[in-house]
Amino acid sequence: MNKAFTREPDTDEDEEGATGPVVPILPAGTRNYITPGGLQRLKDELQYLLHKERPAVTAVVSWAAGNGDRSENADYQYGKRRLREIDRRIRFLGKRIDLAEVIDPEQPRGDRVGQVFFGARVSYTRQTGEQHTVTIVGVDEIDLALGRISWVSPLARALLKARTGDSVVFQAPAGREELTIVEVRYARIETEPFRPVGVAAAREN
Repeated sequence: MNKAFTREPDTDEDEEGATGPVVPILPAGTRNYITPGGLQRLKDELQYLLHKERPAVTAVVSWAAGNGDRSENADYQYGKRRLREIDRRIRFLGKRIDLAEVIDPEQPRGDRVGQVFFGARVSYTRQTGEQHTVTIVGVDEIDLALGRISWVSPLARALLKARTGDSVVFQAPAGREELTIVEVRYARIETEPFRPVGVAAAREN
């Protein structure tokens, strides 16, 4: 699975102990801030599950149901389990999309151009002198390999509203640390398109 959408446990959205990728937590009562590309990816996945993957798995289950004892039928048991997973994911995606509030990093920022908000690419130095760069994105767009962190992460919260040259205090696991903002930029955030997997994708290939 693409790391950009690797998910963290969410006990509210992912009911009944769903298996598969885990889900990042969205604070209760908040909008789902997301980039245009991130929202499109969620929509593409939802459409694929609704119109291709679920019908394909349903067909497999129907076929397997006619092949004898269902309790001993591996295809039937797997198919039913996969349908439950798909339905949970469909419900989750529907909720995320309903709560979505798109913020385009390319939109003009006016006098806030040098200030850290959602979509900012922030370069900062640690007390050791090391410089790091992160981009603040939605909870469904996390990709640590690309330095993309969610806007609800502790680091993002420490950086938000700071300006170039400011120092902020970050409560790291190892203790409090002072970070100095070196640069704040806004630019297009490229999102890898949704890549189908599963029964329907296998048939298409």
